[in-house]
Amino acid sequence: MFDAHHQLDIFPTALKLRRVDPSCNMRRFYIMTVQRDLFGGASLIREWGRIGSRGQSMIEQHPDEGLAISALLKLAAAKRKRGYAI
Repeated sequence: MFDAHHQLDIFPTALKLRRVDPSCNMRRFYIMTVQRDLFGGASLIREWGRIGSRGQSMIEQHPDEGLAISALLKLAAAKRKRGYAI
């Protein structure tokens, strides 16, 4: 049986990524955080933009923390393929 609380012990609920390339004048950040909501679900909060700026944000609702963490990991893998690093 799947246990979301066990997954929280193993997988991150917050991740900060950066992509810096001085040759392209690129200094970007991407922050992802999983937070429980009041209704038993969870939110994946995404923030991104140029380092030093406020940037933008988006909130994705998920039925539980396990699914929110899975979304975080999938998105992190895609960002790392594009050159972002922890």
